[in-house]
Amino acid sequence: MAAVSPTELQKALSGADYPADTQQLTKVAQNNHAPKEITERISHLGKKKFQNPAEVSKAIFENE
Repeated sequence: MAAVSPTELQKALSGADYPADTQQLTKVAQNNHAPKEITERISHLGKKKFQNPAEVSKAIFENE
């Protein structure tokens, strides 16, 4: 998949309420008109709850 920058991810998740699962975060990203690469990366994180944006970033970027 294409590279995703931390800034793009932060913008995509703007306004998210935590804790949140991948389905909720994907919806937030779509509502923020995030690029498809970002929404796909979030949706492929599995059925996990994230406590804060740092946990989402770690999950996204540890697999790059």
